[in-house]
Amino acid sequence: MASLSLSSPSSLAGKRLLLGVSAGIAAYKSALLIRLLKQAGCEVRVVMTEGAQAFITPLTLQALSGEPVRTSLLDPEAEAGMGHIELARWADVIVIAPATADLIARLVHGMADDLLSTLCLASEAPRLIAPAMNQAMWRHPASQRNAQQLVQDGWQLIGPAAGEQACGDVGPGRMSEPEEIMEAITRHFAPPVVATAPHVVITAGPTREALDPVRYLSNHSSGKMGYALAAEAAAQGARVTLISGPVSLPTPKGVERIEVETAQQMHQEALRLAPLAALFVGCAAVADYRAANAAEHKLKKTDDSDTLTLTLVKNPDIIADVAALPEEQRPFVVGFAAETQNVERYAQDKLTRKGLDMIVANDVSQQGLGFGSDDNAALIVWRTPQGNEQFAAPPQPKTQLAALIIQRALKQLSLMTPGA
Repeated sequence: MASLSLSSPSSLAGKRLLLGVSAGIAAYKSALLIRLLKQAGCEVRVVMTEGAQAFITPLTLQALSGEPVRTSLLDPEAEAGMGHIELARWADVIVIAPATADLIARLVHGMADDLLSTLCLASEAPRLIAPAMNQAMWRHPASQRNAQQLVQDGWQLIGPAAGEQACGDVGPGRMSEPEEIMEAITRHFAPPVVATAPHVVITAGPTREALDPVRYLSNHSSGKMGYALAAEAAAQGARVTLISGPVSLPTPKGVERIEVETAQQMHQEALRLAPLAALFVGCAAVADYRAANAAEHKLKKTDDSDTLTLTLVKNPDIIADVAALPEEQRPFVVGFAAETQNVERYAQDKLTRKGLDMIVANDVSQQGLGFGSDDNAALIVWRTPQGNEQFAAPPQPKTQLAALIIQRALKQLSLMTPGA
């Protein structure tokens, strides 16, 4: 197995962080976040919306940050020196936590009717945002469109988490915990860069199995999850090779892409590259079966029969064959499982049965998640000497889930690598 070492996160000391707080019961978590940021050595300045002040007082956040809290765009004293522009230039990063549905919508449309939204327009600093709202509001198509647009505009979404809400509902929409937000901020300033640039091989997208020259067997995989994984691995310093089935996605920056169509072609490339890799991630939705004999010419409909019989044969099991490589050739192997029921049981079974090191299982029966969607949720299970451990990742953008998966895989790989 290839050697690997990860750099530890650098200190946040001296980083200038502008924290935006909007209305919502989750505003109390902002106080805890400020304390964590100050403990890490950050300079923190707080901007509150008018509604936020109904949930937590500016005096509280001023006491924790050690700086005056700004609440008004038209503050005569601050604006004497163009205070909002000064603040916009001051920040190394802008973090909004919590962010209401209303604030997100106004940010998407470029509104500048209060100090916080104006700062976001005037600043070129990186921007992170932690949504917090009722689960029905978060699931509403308008909120989902707005969240996706924020990501396209360069914002990084943190959460939201799923669980019981203040109103009594249960579902996605809870603001992420302060510790999770701190982790995202730390990753922004000091992403876990791979020192020895390991080779990561990822399969993505569907495969197509020809029935005749114009028809094929396939599935609904868009390839978005695999491409997000490839982009994240490259961003963390890895050398990435992406073995891709037919998808309409651009190749992520810094990633080598190898295009295949059938399961057999993907199998051939996977076994060629896996022995050269430190980490292999089998994210492709590979067709389990193919036609025993694809027709040389287009199959014609006949008038004397209402049925068509096809003989299918099993395709090679790519992830199992990679996991079965000799120890000196075998990378750390991560598999995926798309299930419609009993997700945890099937994930644990597949992890053991195929000899994987880690598995990511998701329930593709959930509306708006999985195949073709920009969001996903997953159960991540990995082996340790003490037994299997797992983490349930709530619904979130695939780009964000990809970061969790790659970071966990690299961490486990580093623990398994001698001398890492």
